[in-house]
Amino acid sequence: MMDKVVLITGGSKGIGLGIAEVLKRSGSKVAISGRNSETIELAVNSLNQITTGEVMGLVSDVRDFNSVKTAVNKIIDKWGSLDVVVANAGLGHFAPIEEMTLDQWNQVIDTNLTGVFHTVKASIPSLKESEGYIITIASLAGTNFFPTGSAYSASKFGLVGFSQAIMLDLRKYKIKVTTIMPGSVTSEFNDHSPSQADDWKIQPEDIGQMVLDLLKMNPRTLPSKIEVRPSNPPST
Repeated sequence: MMDKVVLITGGSKGIGLGIAEVLKRSGSKVAISGRNSETIELAVNSLNQITTGEVMGLVSDVRDFNSVKTAVNKIIDKWGSLDVVVANAGLGHFAPIEEMTLDQWNQVIDTNLTGVFHTVKASIPSLKESEGYIITIASLAGTNFFPTGSAYSASKFGLVGFSQAIMLDLRKYKIKVTTIMPGSVTSEFNDHSPSQADDWKIQPEDIGQMVLDLLKMNPRTLPSKIEVRPSNPPST
């Protein structure tokens, strides 16, 4: 993994930061993007405590294609290539359908689904050159629906389908595509504050290790869709 160039959207906290930590520790050059400059700066400072690899922070909104394209261009300008894209940026609004607002619906779909389209579209020219890898972070909500989850489930069902379709589109260019579908993960998602009570959940670094293992796998083999869940959740 030495010198592999990686873009992680939504990389300033939660799953994205966990992936960034593992990949930087492996020697990769890691670019993390997000909308909040202060959060990005804090994450970069944290990642700089890891002595291997390199890191750069990018303020970018996946809902805006030009913003994503600018971020990709900055990576190419700095490091000369792009090998791996982890499309992780996402958010959730949860409410019964009669209470779901238009703005909430649009935020979820524009970030979780259209945002991945923008990220992939902006990265393809560089990934063709590097014969790179795209990893999308979906959710078990992309297979299992639940009350109050109309927007979130729609975005993640769509993301799983999108990821599997582009896998077929892009493999002729030797670009690999995998979607990871986590269950409960310890993170700040949906304004959650992680605590010791979350110890039973998947940890962000566990997803990071999974990403690293995928990148190390022999190129002839492609796990195209991976479901991952806590091994011992609390009894209900």
